[in-house]
Amino acid sequence: MARRFTVAIIGLGYVGLPLGVALARHHRVIGFDVDSERIAELKAHHDRTREVDPAALAASTIELTDDVRAIKGIEVYVVTVPTPVDEKNRPDLGAVIAASRTVGGALARGAIVVYESTVWPGLTEEICGPELERTSGLKVGVDFELGYSPERINPGDREHRVDKIKKVVAAQKPEIAAQLAELYGSMTEGGTFIARDIKTAEAAKVIENAQRDINIAFINEISQIFRKLGLSTYDVLAASRTKWNFLDFRPGLVGGHCIGVDPYYLAHRAVEIGHHPEIILAGRRINDGMAAFIANSIADSLGQPAERRILVLGLTFKENVPDLRNSKVIDVITRLRERGYQVSVHDPLADAAEAKEHYGVDLIRSLDGLSGFACVVGAVSHRLYGEFTGDTFTRMIVPGGLVADIKGIWRGLELPKGLRRWEL
Repeated sequence: MARRFTVAIIGLGYVGLPLGVALARHHRVIGFDVDSERIAELKAHHDRTREVDPAALAASTIELTDDVRAIKGIEVYVVTVPTPVDEKNRPDLGAVIAASRTVGGALARGAIVVYESTVWPGLTEEICGPELERTSGLKVGVDFELGYSPERINPGDREHRVDKIKKVVAAQKPEIAAQLAELYGSMTEGGTFIARDIKTAEAAKVIENAQRDINIAFINEISQIFRKLGLSTYDVLAASRTKWNFLDFRPGLVGGHCIGVDPYYLAHRAVEIGHHPEIILAGRRINDGMAAFIANSIADSLGQPAERRILVLGLTFKENVPDLRNSKVIDVITRLRERGYQVSVHDPLADAAEAKEHYGVDLIRSLDGLSGFACVVGAVSHRLYGEFTGDTFTRMIVPGGLVADIKGIWRGLELPKGLRRWEL
């Protein structure tokens, strides 16, 4: 019979909750979060991230708590808190250090502490381990063990779920890595891969996202070149992807809590050891500059219309998810407002209170009756927007107005006569 672990998940966001629910099918799992409101919502079977549906929450045996006393003396702790950057793109370790202190206060001898948060190579052992030691009074490698298993959650992806993908695991000792492989292997059909050591696993995770960032930056740069050449980037990509080994990336805004953030962790560590990371930071500069390029291009295409109202469709960082973290759409909105336009914003999935709190944006909750805009901007390709017809634009946009399609949502749609099209 397979071993049954007792696991505490520290942090119940996009990563921790799906992982906890999956593990709870095979083990005793306690889900801990410092946000009491979040715990109350989850107990009512509501997940604001929409990663776990109400029926799955109701059926799960996961124990939900905001009481640190409930996680004392647990066998395995899994830390799944965010690792963002600050306003200067420097790593912000506040959450992961706070979580380490919480776990350290609950540790008992023999426990294993696993980190899933994306970090630079070496951080788990050089910062988190010592923090656990200071808080607990115990010694890593003697009284408790340290492990790492990088998260691979893709918000909104119903195919590559945590119980379907291969999980990388690592530890300071082979026998601990084997236990982690057993734990994670019990809940995923994708199996596990034991990395050589913790630093290797950390590096594997951070380059997964840095690689995507660099590839998207290349496409974003050529999209700027192609616009000056009078070419459609989408038409070029349609031809290029007929080659079997072409990497099919698309242009656009790069936000969210992974691709737009993780390269800065690797770059930070590189600078610390005396290496200037040229390609990584060049990719970040291009992608961070896309919002200004898009907004300026839209404004230049509009010129000086009598009606200066713009409707931006979508505020979340990607399609069909409610996640507003590090959304670059707000940068487009800000630049358009700086150019003198009155910008209204609609998003069917984003939380209105969160949009107001974090970005100062008052979301329009319904598209019914909206009209008189000089421009409609397709910023996020939510399913709802893909259902638009020519009549939708006739109603919304003044004659001679502009349809600005950042995501290629309406490439196959013939626009009503008199309306203009701009696409990235």
